[in-house]
Amino acid sequence: MATTKWSKSVLTFLTPAEQQRVDAAGRGCYTTVHCENFDQLLTDLRSHSVSAVLVSVARYEQQQHAGQVARMVREFPGVPAVALLGAADARHATHAVLQLGHQGVRTLVDVREPSGWRDLRQLVADENPDSIEAVARQQLHIDLQDAVPACRRFFDMLFSAPRSLSTVRELTRSAGVMPTTFMSRFFRARIPAPKKYLAMARLVRAARLFENPGYSITQVAFLLDYSSPQSFSRHVQNTLDVSAAHFRRTHTGIQMLDHFRATLVQPYRDQLLTFDPFHSPPPWISAPTPTHALTRPN
Repeated sequence: MATTKWSKSVLTFLTPAEQQRVDAAGRGCYTTVHCENFDQLLTDLRSHSVSAVLVSVARYEQQQHAGQVARMVREFPGVPAVALLGAADARHATHAVLQLGHQGVRTLVDVREPSGWRDLRQLVADENPDSIEAVARQQLHIDLQDAVPACRRFFDMLFSAPRSLSTVRELTRSAGVMPTTFMSRFFRARIPAPKKYLAMARLVRAARLFENPGYSITQVAFLLDYSSPQSFSRHVQNTLDVSAAHFRRTHTGIQMLDHFRATLVQPYRDQLLTFDPFHSPPPWISAPTPTHALTRPN
């Protein structure tokens, strides 16, 4: 699935005519990966980060697809499943829509009218308000409501960047700041290194992905761009002192967000209120004196 780093992607199970129209409607908004059967769709869903799955009402057949749709919804509750209603036999369409709803598909987009295509674009483009990224930004804005805008911008970046963003260097490149300069500002402010914030934010996202039973530890590791499942497991062990399997069983996305706030935000709130990681501090604020400089030589 070749996509740009910042683009949104959707998986589809559509008729050929619907594929063409969905592609046309998505230009500049999302990219599509069309699947010929549900086995392929489930395989792609496990290995790629997608914003939604589109299921054609016209292609849906109860006897053939009911179990597969139910499995998809059960294993990936965090990925919106959308029924696409195009030109179809009215009697078949009504029955298929009811059956899709029975299998757990809760969203229907009717594209028989032009407004339906606008609805589809908006559905994919708009961020899900229940996503862990949206919840995190909202909660951190509350925690830091009195902070300077630059501080809130930093936390927004942590939960707005692509899941694949894995290094401070990539983060600073998007902000137009030199990595060494950026990191030194955290040191001067006596705030944990930005690497710790980024590492913990990635685990918040990992915990939310694990709420989808269809994802294995290996698949979550690769979705978050770890070099290997072993690298992800070491990261979890070093950060939380638990195994990846234990982490999956015991931490939800909200629980990890609460841990993020308790360890990296609340203890440093006073410093964070005036912290600007993107611009140099006033000249009268100097870096703390290294500990070794306070020790008298023998």
